Amino acid sequence: MGVYPEIEPYDHGMLDVGDGNRVYWEVCGNPRGKPAVMLHGGPGSGCGAWYRRYCDPAVYRIVLLDQRGCGRSTPRASDYETDMSVNTTAHVIRDLELLRGHLGIERWLVWGVSWGSVLGLRYAQTHPDAVSELVLTGVATGSNPEVAMLTKGLGKIFPEAFERFLAELPEGERDGNLAAAYNRLIESPDPEMRARAARAWTDWETAIVPAPPRSVERYEDPAFRMGFARTVTHYFGNDHFLGEGNDEGVVLRDAPLLKGIPGTLVQGSLDLGNLLGIVWRLHHAWPGSELVVVDDAGHNAGAPGVVDVLVAATDKYAESWAG
Repeated sequence: MGVYPEIEPYDHGMLDVGDGNRVYWEVCGNPRGKPAVMLHGGPGSGCGAWYRRYCDPAVYRIVLLDQRGCGRSTPRASDYETDMSVNTTAHVIRDLELLRGHLGIERWLVWGVSWGSVLGLRYAQTHPDAVSELVLTGVATGSNPEVAMLTKGLGKIFPEAFERFLAELPEGERDGNLAAAYNRLIESPDPEMRARAARAWTDWETAIVPAPPRSVERYEDPAFRMGFARTVTHYFGNDHFLGEGNDEGVVLRDAPLLKGIPGTLVQGSLDLGNLLGIVWRLHHAWPGSELVVVDDAGHNAGAPGVVDVLVAATDKYAESWAG
């Protein structure tokens, strides 16, 4: 099956969302089609052109955006002067609502990958009337145990890379919240320290998440590397800004709020995020969800088998569109 052919947006712009932030958005596909919004990962990755290709452009009105601080949105997290205190989950959810209103959309399908699945789930829990369906892959819920597993737990599986990862941190900060410790380095006034920390963080990301070449190559861009590492550690080091109770998992706790929203969860069997069983627990706590596990695939929305299931899901949800 594969993805749909390449297309170009028919409309785009910069939305003033407040706090000095302007968010880039674009729309492609059918102007009168079923609305869908594509949520990228990271946080801080930005939304590439390939996100346009998971929905049938003849049927869908496909909305892409670069979340605060990344991609074409301004100001960028790579700029040391950018205020990160106004880049939180609640702020980005508010941005989605502002964009939905700006585009005159009543309800939209929410598609998300990795961090985008965390954001999509929390958005749907907060604004269930705005979401027609959810299609999520590389599924995560942003709980503190997930962050601990990604920053510490995998150290036993990748010991050499983990030793290098720890080496960049002061000795007294190697036992606590490693993401928060890295964020403190990245927020340092010393540009050399910030640069070393950003490189060490992305080296660890590359070691634990096998990814296609384009995902690895982007880390060679110093501006992308800094913006990405700063944003990820900002969220990972602050409970994903999900509030009290995230040691157990706020999104998972609130899964019953998704009742009535159809959803498809597409997970690679080799995705190391599976080690905590989060996606299975989410599926069983979310009435009306479907879980599809793709053999021999990891944390990659572009893996052939994963792509086929994601496209089949958006095709299925398009069947009920009456225009």
